[in-house]
Amino acid sequence: MQNKVCGLVGILGHEACGDFFAAMLDTLAHRGPDDTGVWVDVESAIALGHKRLSVLDVSPNGHQPMASRSGRYVIAYNGEIYNHVELREELQSRDWRGHSDTETFLECVEEWGLEKTLQRCVGMFAFALWDRDKRVLFIARDRLGEKPLYYGWVRGAFVFASELKAIRAFPGFDNAVDRRALSLFMRHNCVPAPWSIYENIWKLPPGTWASFPARRLMLASCGSPQAYWSAKESAIQGIKNPFTGSDAEAVEELERVLCQSIAGQMIADVPLGAFLSGGIDSSTVVGIMQSLSSRPVQTFTVGFEENSFDESAHALAVAKYLGTEHTELRVTSSEAQSVIPRLSQIYDEPFADSSQIPTFLIAELARRHVVVALSGDGGDELFGGYNRHLWGERLSRLGQCCPLPLRRFVASGLTSFSPDKWNNLFSVLAPLLPASYRFSLLGDKIHKLAGAMCAANPARLYLNFVSHWENPAELVIGAVEPLTPVTDPDAWLDCPGYFQQMMYLDLITYLPDDILVKIDRAAMAVSLETRVPLLDHRVVEFAWSLPQDMKIRNGQGKWALRQVLDKYVPRKLVERPKMGFGVPLDAWLRGPLREWAEELLGERRLRDEGFFEPKLIRRKWMEHLSKRRNWSYLLWDVLMYQSWLDSIREPFKDNDA
Repeated sequence: MQNKVCGLVGILGHEACGDFFAAMLDTLAHRGPDDTGVWVDVESAIALGHKRLSVLDVSPNGHQPMASRSGRYVIAYNGEIYNHVELREELQSRDWRGHSDTETFLECVEEWGLEKTLQRCVGMFAFALWDRDKRVLFIARDRLGEKPLYYGWVRGAFVFASELKAIRAFPGFDNAVDRRALSLFMRHNCVPAPWSIYENIWKLPPGTWASFPARRLMLASCGSPQAYWSAKESAIQGIKNPFTGSDAEAVEELERVLCQSIAGQMIADVPLGAFLSGGIDSSTVVGIMQSLSSRPVQTFTVGFEENSFDESAHALAVAKYLGTEHTELRVTSSEAQSVIPRLSQIYDEPFADSSQIPTFLIAELARRHVVVALSGDGGDELFGGYNRHLWGERLSRLGQCCPLPLRRFVASGLTSFSPDKWNNLFSVLAPLLPASYRFSLLGDKIHKLAGAMCAANPARLYLNFVSHWENPAELVIGAVEPLTPVTDPDAWLDCPGYFQQMMYLDLITYLPDDILVKIDRAAMAVSLETRVPLLDHRVVEFAWSLPQDMKIRNGQGKWALRQVLDKYVPRKLVERPKMGFGVPLDAWLRGPLREWAEELLGERRLRDEGFFEPKLIRRKWMEHLSKRRNWSYLLWDVLMYQSWLDSIREPFKDNDA
């Protein structure tokens, strides 16, 4: 089996010059340092390129781009088909050239066609597939969006790649910043699919494929994404056909599908490990991994000087109990801050989830020891793990019985104390409270809760929970914020419970656009393959069938997942308030990062660049410095965009500036 997490790039409708195409491909060297491949069909004006990170069977038989046995199809493929051996066994006898999942995929397409093959595959992937007979290009992305794929038009050519930097290397690239996408970025701290930061460049949505006939390439209808798997349909079916067994049977079945997924993702011929925070999700993944392994699993965590952000002691306790081979990196504030100048290159388009810093550090640590690492991401979205899941439904009910003016009055009282004052007060009371009630960053949570209390309806409530800048169209000059699944009620799930609605929106927006982008880019920057077993679509579909009380019970989320974890790790080792994976950004901006931030947030600079209304940003900056409010997340959005602008080598072009 030749698994790989790599990088791909391609051009259609343009004569691919070897020099510039090689330069485009070289921008993805970090995604695949082990091998490089190029395939060009001059007559059809198509070129495919591939960078390979070898994980299993590193022989030349897995070299890409790869042609099918008949020669009809050629593919550049990024990802893993975990069930490819089973698929291969279903095919009629073939003269196999090697053991790669890429070859299996190609032959499945030959046998069953593309859409059925996609529906049969279990894995994470993004690929470009050229049909030489029909002269049609197909692109596709995995169900949940673990692997990225950008596509669009540059100077009349159709281009596509795993990362924007490869597209930006196309000669004469001059696509303008899309101010609609910029407004979305300022709300969500990431650019949500299908948008990208550039005009005429898009992200292929998760669970979809698209086709581009060479003869009709420039037609407006060309390439409309088609779903082969739908998160919405999976949620609807799960709600309509709920699991009807007992609590014990639900836990047993959840454990079974988790073991199935994790076992399939532990296959590798190179060193393999896992990220371990000591929380519910990562501890469950590692606990099952260790039960399936005949030797200690390698686990990794990052610890920080600041106690409110340090989970390393919890991770160590879980690692000791499970008997893993644990590696911990203690990071100082200055070491963490040293990552900041690299962020724009790592994330390639504006991205402002500040947990990008520790995510990169733990990926860098893991890569010193392993080539593959499993992650616990996805548990919150599937099993009700976010604080907004616990509070959202309560606030929604509160809005039905408590008048808005009264809620606003209470909220104004809560925000009359700054977050720092709330934190100082809580630090005095914390030793008197049980460990499960010792929340970190309580002041920020209280201010966020106060804002949510003022929401006029459930749609506004969820929007408040997930928004940074509440009115980004006022901040971004010349922008009209487009609708997204969050702001378009027609895209919402038709379900009776607000809790389910929040989980669904998290699954199709926050998870693929933020969480999975964060882990993919951080890991790929150091040539580390990451796998996310909780996002096996069979786990996702089963999770949606679980009734709400098997997710939230006794005021606590992830009930079913906790019951599974109880079989592997004592509850006392993981029972604590949700901490998150952050850094003390507010203090850094007032201290060691102040000079750097001041330069990027300078009023004259902001005015000259013409993207933002300077007065809005300067007001937030002054309030933050004075400690009247903690605006670190909103300011980080602006800072990451400004830093990204600085990282663009060529003079920046914007048609509206």
